[in-house]
Amino acid sequence: MTDMNDEPIALYTDTEDADLSSAVALLEAAGFRVVIDELVSETELAMRVGELQPAALLITYAPVGEPVFKAGPTIRVVSCCAVGFDSVDIAAADRHGVWVCNVPDAATEEVASHALSMALALVRRLPFMDRHVRDGGWSFDAAGTAALPAELTLGIIGLGRIGRRLASLSRSLFADVVGCDPLLDDDAWPQAVRRLDLESCLAASNVVSLHTPLTDTNEHLINARTIELLPPDAMVVNVSRGRLVDEGALLDALDRGRLAAAALDVTDPEPPEVGGRLRSHPRVMLTPHAAFYSAATPDRYLIHQAENVSSWRREGVPRNAVNRPSGAGDGLGPASIS
Repeated sequence: MTDMNDEPIALYTDTEDADLSSAVALLEAAGFRVVIDELVSETELAMRVGELQPAALLITYAPVGEPVFKAGPTIRVVSCCAVGFDSVDIAAADRHGVWVCNVPDAATEEVASHALSMALALVRRLPFMDRHVRDGGWSFDAAGTAALPAELTLGIIGLGRIGRRLASLSRSLFADVVGCDPLLDDDAWPQAVRRLDLESCLAASNVVSLHTPLTDTNEHLINARTIELLPPDAMVVNVSRGRLVDEGALLDALDRGRLAAAALDVTDPEPPEVGGRLRSHPRVMLTPHAAFYSAATPDRYLIHQAENVSSWRREGVPRNAVNRPSGAGDGLGPASIS
């Protein structure tokens, strides 16, 4: 175990060659010794944690569950470098008294504008017209009849920061904007969005855009059953997490004309199989998990991730916590570790 007088360790697990200089300086100023590794599997992460006994883990995609927490009883905070935190076993973190936090606001504008761009591209059939022309064609209706956003309803599943920003950007473009988010309080609900339950929202949506974190209860939210709730020729946009969509059911629906098109920035797995149905489907638009990206976002994500950990060091509670672990009351900083 880490002695209370030791310099606490902050361990980066998988940085993907990011420039960590500013984030590391912030952590060091908070009193951490920073260790940077490339640990992709949970097994190798658990082994390294057992050696180092860090107080904090800063992760990108590395899976963190019971084996890691058992190997590192000194761990008190796990900071994810994304809005999503599905690579962490939250129940296990709670049992071990570990805070888990995310970065919810580093790329709100980027992701919302990417989702809107995807939706508009599908509505106007732009990627499919482009393929037609590149293949030697020149027919205005080869990709089907392009619609007008002003004739359609946009449905937003998940009205967090990104979903609300998408609603703000979209309300003057689409005939109607509807949404579903059972966790959002009424006083935070955007006025321009009609609030519906999930099934009613899907039934009303010509274009549905997913903006909800992946949880144990919403994997394959878009599946064979829920696709049937959508209007004929509906379109699906996903910039959230790949496992929200049952890709087999999606592709089957596209093949039989039940859906008009799909635009995916995230897939399951990532990247999708080379030569697989998803990459080659004529009605699927793909981007390489890039919705978050702009010139400013990499440093923004890393700084916010580090700030979550440094705030825990200073105050005992991290910023942007997504859980409230039992036994991790206010004031638990590294000096309390025995």
